Amino acid sequence: MALQECTLHLNQRLKELNPHGSLAFPCAGYSSAYTDHEENAIPWHWHEELEIIYIAEGRIELKIPSRSFYIEEGDAFVINSNILHYGIGADYCHLYSLVFSPALVCGNEDSVFARKYIYPLIACECFSEMPLLHSIHQDVISWFRDAFDAMQKEPRGFEFTVRENLSRICLFLADEFEDKLNAQDSFHSQDNLRIRKMLEFIHKNFFNDISLSDIAGTADIGERECLRCFQKTIQLSPIQYLLKYRIMQGAEMLLCCPESSISDIALSCGFDSPSNFAATFKRFYNRTPREYRKTETL
Repeated sequence: MALQECTLHLNQRLKELNPHGSLAFPCAGYSSAYTDHEENAIPWHWHEELEIIYIAEGRIELKIPSRSFYIEEGDAFVINSNILHYGIGADYCHLYSLVFSPALVCGNEDSVFARKYIYPLIACECFSEMPLLHSIHQDVISWFRDAFDAMQKEPRGFEFTVRENLSRICLFLADEFEDKLNAQDSFHSQDNLRIRKMLEFIHKNFFNDISLSDIAGTADIGERECLRCFQKTIQLSPIQYLLKYRIMQGAEMLLCCPESSISDIALSCGFDSPSNFAATFKRFYNRTPREYRKTETL
């Protein structure tokens, strides 16, 4: 089966490191379920591949910098290359997704497909995402379903079916954004670049005593602009995101480092005391660190 298990491995820049498919066939299919629990969410991340998500059951909230979308059962969503995104079930969601390199569709970078359609599309600053509604885009969603079904069942020649249907979707997107391919949205692009720099700084230094000024400085902006950028892009303040990230790292350490004491983990995550870590952890997970470690390792 060509479908893969959806497990994210991110570097400190939030770039996903997992390979999607292979060099010979750079496309991967995923079937995953999510709830509205934060520990089950899709964390903020980005990758160089395009991604198409289809909601098979339930509903999901998807976020990119500055925008939030609720995607309903039967609808789909396209995320452009290099765009930060995040998702959480609302309340429950079972999704299918295809993550593929532009090279799957365009082949070599000097081809007409690359130069005329694909490269202008993925470079278009006005195209970060596109919701696909079943009531409007039934044909496009059907192309995705055909591609995903081929990935799942792997009949002889399934690679042709996948590439053909993803090519149709890319041409549809190129046509949709044709009038905007040369348009610039520099303000939105600037926010996306700034937030990636600041999140990277937090991920590298979350265990240290860092301030709002430190976070803002990494993007060469003032504290007020830093607050605006965070609130607009990911709807959290910088310090709220830092706290959330510290707790998530702590939860991971509780499970992967059973020999480490809760006190050691608290200090490793940047908390000034085990009691502060425990109280904050319980606010996020509705369990103490000790209870979380016990129940999640059963």
